[in-house]
Amino acid sequence: MVGSKDSELKLKLKMMIIEECEKDEIDVDDIADDLELFSPQSGLELDSLDALQISLGLQNNFGVRIADPKEFRRVVVSINTLAEYIQPK
Repeated sequence: MVGSKDSELKLKLKMMIIEECEKDEIDVDDIADDLELFSPQSGLELDSLDALQISLGLQNNFGVRIADPKEFRRVVVSINTLAEYIQPK
């Protein structure tokens, strides 16, 4: 199954981001699949520490390690791009 079409995977990613970044005021329904996670318009207010937390969460929860910062910025754009990257792993 293609990652961006896997609703269960996308739900897990949203829950992981909320938990790892301690964004308890955010609901999974507030995060659209194509929302740019680190944009000011997202309302998530994610910063560089959150990026580190997301990176650690990906490694701990999905066994995916993204060591290169450029690759991280390319992959962690939205829930869809993240799911596409994780699915084949």
